Amino acid sequence: MPADAAEEIRGTVHGTAPVPLSVLDLVTVGAGRTATDALRTSVDIARLAEARGFHRYWVAEHHSMPGVASSSPAVILAHLAAYTDRIRLGSGGVMLPNHAPLVIAEQFGTLEAMAPGRVDLGLGRAPGTDGATAAALRRTDRLNEGADDFPQQLAELIRFLDDDFPDGHPYGRIHAVPGPVQATSPGGVQSAHRPPVWLLGSSGFSARLAGTLGLPFAFAHHFSAQNTVPALELYRESFRASAVLDAPYALIGVSALATDDEKEARRQVLAAALNMVRLRTGRPGLVPAPEEAEAYDFSPMELEFVQSWNANVIHGSVDEVRTGLDDLQKRTGADELMITANAHGGDVRLRSYELIADAYGLPTPA
Repeated sequence: MPADAAEEIRGTVHGTAPVPLSVLDLVTVGAGRTATDALRTSVDIARLAEARGFHRYWVAEHHSMPGVASSSPAVILAHLAAYTDRIRLGSGGVMLPNHAPLVIAEQFGTLEAMAPGRVDLGLGRAPGTDGATAAALRRTDRLNEGADDFPQQLAELIRFLDDDFPDGHPYGRIHAVPGPVQATSPGGVQSAHRPPVWLLGSSGFSARLAGTLGLPFAFAHHFSAQNTVPALELYRESFRASAVLDAPYALIGVSALATDDEKEARRQVLAAALNMVRLRTGRPGLVPAPEEAEAYDFSPMELEFVQSWNANVIHGSVDEVRTGLDDLQKRTGADELMITANAHGGDVRLRSYELIADAYGLPTPA
């Protein structure tokens, strides 16, 4: 890693925000919309985020979910790289057990060549889908084996990224290209720089591993809020200084939606919660429109889930959202907030990021 690796990881605070702000994109597809519509929205949000001073823009890997068009983060990131110039782009994350480490090293080496110095490689150990789909992805039904082997897969991936397998290793003559080997080849002028690796998690496993390895850590607060503080404490307690970081750096994913009218925020959040109800009960689909959610007859059990889920979504007027984000950062001590806005329409999501940027006085385009 270059000497300025920590600078690439640690974001810059803009305006009155308590910490750097970033964006997590699930590339959600609403009922009546297409994946093409969702990807166009991603471009619009990425360009807005760059113009307004958000630090990074990550895309999450999910599979077999009609309402989430982000099954191929590397492809989407390449697309976004063509429409942006400065904002960091990354995976939040790539589910490493679904892939061969060499493939990921090649994909993100290619992204680094496309967008030099602004690519992040966030890695998770969950499948990002249900068990049957994970088995199809991995060509095996021994799913625990992949999760258990995560530290070994991670070590192999980092070796490929750095091109530094020890002498005698079976992979010693294999090189991830684009990558550092091009800089050491005769006449080579390829940069030896490679994307910083982040570990992602929703429990203590990756928190401890990230701390032990001295890597930055991203916690999925947006769907595992009860574990946020314990996981961050474990990460900080486990942290050992490395060539990457001399002190812990943790961001948390936060579900937040700001609207001009707080009633509209409640409508949009209800629709997103209905989508989660269907997903959790084996009926994944497109994100329903607010009108469909308002007409839906929730069972008592479903209503309990919706109330619990939405208690973790910061939503309402821009003042309510700003206060909620500030309070969450104080409570967790997070070094960065990565905001995901889930709603039926792309225009609502785009407006939410614009309102949050305005609330914190983030830079405005010239």
